[in-house]
Amino acid sequence: MSITLARTRALYELGDVQGALERSRGRSPELEAFYERMLDTGADRFVTTPSSTAALAPLGEECPNFAEVVGDLTRYLGLAHAGDGGFNVMPLLLLGDPGVGKTHFAKRLAKVMQTECELISMNALSAGFVITGSSASWKGAKCGKVAERLVRGQFANPVVVLDEVEKATGSSQSDPLAALYQLLEPETSRAFRDEFIDVEIDASQIFWVLTANSTGGIPAPLLNRMAVYEVPAPTLEQAAGIAQRIYAGLLRELHLGKYDPQLNGAVIDRLAGVSPRDMRKTLLDSLGYAVAAGRDQVKAEDIRIKPGAGKARIGF
Repeated sequence: MSITLARTRALYELGDVQGALERSRGRSPELEAFYERMLDTGADRFVTTPSSTAALAPLGEECPNFAEVVGDLTRYLGLAHAGDGGFNVMPLLLLGDPGVGKTHFAKRLAKVMQTECELISMNALSAGFVITGSSASWKGAKCGKVAERLVRGQFANPVVVLDEVEKATGSSQSDPLAALYQLLEPETSRAFRDEFIDVEIDASQIFWVLTANSTGGIPAPLLNRMAVYEVPAPTLEQAAGIAQRIYAGLLRELHLGKYDPQLNGAVIDRLAGVSPRDMRKTLLDSLGYAVAAGRDQVKAEDIRIKPGAGKARIGF
């Protein structure tokens, strides 16, 4: 059994927050309330590190098409233990067709690390203040997603997922990617300033995972700040294993202990063209059909595939 080790790290100076609170008196009740929350919760947050590289093994089993990513993370975790420097790697950019499991992988990574996960959809995002906050002088101003997660959360190293980052749009005045030039660099991210709070926050421990279908639209300087991985769709053999794991999880979840724990070959063949994104619902429906038929085993006839669920959609 693998456990997760945790230490604490101060993310901001309480004196800076107190001074900012005094200067903000009468300007913005929302800003004052946020400063008071920062003071009440204190500056320390947990930084988690799996105690063994074995902790990443289930991630590799559940997401077999991410073998290259998991292999590198396993080595980096080994280096963290060897040097006691913490498990903090380059931001990851996961490239792949829609449905290969990029977002699912990021969420599972957060669970393995026993930290929090913040998902920011970059699709059609047109302003950077979603990430960096907006000036307290603006009407309706509030802090950005990064500062909010660090201040309101319990961890200094949440997994922050920027989903479909290549689809972010904006202008030179409100580029949603502009903040990443600072946030993806360990040195500069230690003194990150959200525009709403305007107090330095240490964002250097964030575990960044960016997803994209291609590198088109991502500036080269940002690409240079990330470890880029091409993620393939699962092979048919890997997809079969994924289906079996999802099915076993449903049996446990629904307390269907009397049901056959193994999917037979005919069922696996029927599922070959279903993406794991749709596979859970497909298998859940199939169990419903089996129950309605008075059987304790799922048969191929119970797998009702919707039109358009072809083999090209294999993946998460």
